[in-house]
Parts: sequence; structure tokens; C-alpha cells
Amino acid sequence: MTPRPKTVSDEQILAATARVIGRTGPQHLTLAEVGSEAGLSAATLLQRFGSKRELLLALAAAGAGSGGDLFEAARSAHPTAIDALIEVMACMGQMARTPEEMAHHLAFLQMDLSDTEFHHFTAIQFQETLTGIERLLVDATDGGELVCPDTRSLARAVQSMANGAILNWAIHREGTAEDAIRADLRVLLAPYRPGAETVNWSSNRRSGSNG
Repeated sequence: MTPRPKTVSDEQILAATARVIGRTGPQHLTLAEVGSEAGLSAATLLQRFGSKRELLLALAAAGAGSGGDLFEAARSAHPTAIDALIEVMACMGQMARTPEEMAHHLAFLQMDLSDTEFHHFTAIQFQETLTGIERLLVDATDGGELVCPDTRSLARAVQSMANGAILNWAIHREGTAEDAIRADLRVLLAPYRPGAETVNWSSNRRSGSNG
């Protein structure tokens, strides 16, 4: 007997799952709510994925395999590597349309940090992101947009800054998370622009003896 074709793809279901997480967080997510979002019954989701946990793991796995495509698309869509980098990192802000949505996604991150199966996929995703950032920084350096002798270290700083910018935005609540990332990233990259003055940050720190 030929199986009936899927009317809703796994990709559509995972997108629906991400939207529900943004509204409720992973703890309060139910198969019924995901099914309603995707236009399927909870029983169908159970048959296809096996459990709520397996559905969430499938979402984590999908995120772990999408980093390279995201960076390639950004590079193709923008005239310079720096423009591509700023915009692809700003996309991270889409997970935080509101502070409440940010909190729900942070709850998912807590699972990633405490559960080895989830952490496996998150580690892959973060490494993919780091690699994508470094490739754009190398491209920018080769093209004369930046003067950067250590693109690996700068890539780590960019990744850390983008993650921190989202959290800062959720606290300060000024503008959008995407704009916050753009602004902070421009500040971070400014000293590496051709002709920029080299800043010795350590010499500018106040010592205890100076009051």
C-alpha cells in the first residue's frame, strides 16, 4: 500500500514548533498547540516524531545543519563581506521580537546546556556560526575592508558580542534586537577598519591609584 503523501512537511512542522516555543517556551509547549499551529493533529505529530522530546531534538538538529547556508545566502545578497556579516548576525535578533520571546528561547538554551543530546546539536550550530563569521572576516580582510591579523579571535568576539547584544536589548528594551546587534557590531569592527587609529584599551583603564 502506497503511503499517503505528507500534506505538511517536517520543515513546516519545525517552523511551527519554533513559533510556539517563542510564545510559550519549551516546558509549556504541547503537541496539540504545535499541531494547531501547523494544521495537524497531535496524534499525527506523535506518529511522525514519537514524542515531544523527539520533536524538540529534531528542531535542534535542523538548526545545527543550517548555518552554512545562512552565511552563503547573506554573502550573495550583500555587496561587501562586512555588510553580509552585520546583516547575518542581525538575523539573530529575529528570535527576540519581545523580551518575553527572548526569555522563552533562553529556556530552550537552558535545555541545550543541561542535556547532552541537545548540547550536541547546539555545539555544532555554534561552531558553524563561528566558522561562517570567520570566513566573512577573512573575505573582508582580503578585500581591504578590514585590517585584521587574527580573524579567528575576532570571530569569537563577534559571536560573543552578538549573543550579549540580544541579552542587553532584552534588559534595556530600546529599539529592536536586530538594530542593537548592528550597532554593537559596527563599534566592535571600527578599530579594524583601514585608517582607524589603534586603540590601546589597557592603557585607558583607570587604576586604583588614579582614583
